[in-house]
Amino acid sequence: MNILLDTHVYLWFVIQSPRLSKSIYHQIETTPVVYVSAASLWEMVIKIQLKKLAGDPNELATKIAESGFEELPVSVAHTLALEQLPLHHRDPFDRILLAQAHVECLRLLTSDVGLKPYGPVCQMISAIT
Repeated sequence: MNILLDTHVYLWFVIQSPRLSKSIYHQIETTPVVYVSAASLWEMVIKIQLKKLAGDPNELATKIAESGFEELPVSVAHTLALEQLPLHHRDPFDRILLAQAHVECLRLLTSDVGLKPYGPVCQMISAIT
């Protein structure tokens, strides 16, 4: 099954963070198609503007393709799928990633335990601290 990276997982991958285990790096590198949502870049740009994240938005966007990942645009179908998601988690960026994963039959790779109630669409990973 192809995967969609949660925003933090994408960032950790790009900076080669030790928070991702070797097995997760291997999984990402060997999965046929790995997606990064346009919503993730949107979230990162907002966090950069709010000084909650340091980075260059253009560089983060360029790294999507450089990493061999595919950009996943947000479509009307993704937006409409939000209505079917239970309100276990209220973060709008996480919810659009969940909707995208459902519509596109992807697994969302995340360490956000707040997404666990959404079941098998999420692959929960443990961040190494």
